[in-house]
Amino acid sequence: MRQAFVVSYDICCPKRLRRVFRTLRGFGDHVQLSVFRCELSASELVSLRSRLSAEIDHREDQVLFVDVGPVEGRGNTSVTSIGKAYTVPERCAIIV
Repeated sequence: MRQAFVVSYDICCPKRLRRVFRTLRGFGDHVQLSVFRCELSASELVSLRSRLSAEIDHREDQVLFVDVGPVEGRGNTSVTSIGKAYTVPERCAIIV
């Protein structure tokens, strides 16, 4: 079962910040500055946490994972907004 996560990060070094951004871009949708929405299986979550752990400085940086529930249920409706409406990005295959 896939879970929806909000992943937020505070990275002190610009070089590490770019690496963390690129890593997260491969796992989810960039929602706002330093915030991603990711739909992950248990194994993908372990992989993402491992890859991010290798990129950050554990004394200076922080990555937060907020589990908002199963994608098929609450995970799709738990993000709300004030101002510009939040819409779940359309997922489609891109053939190059």
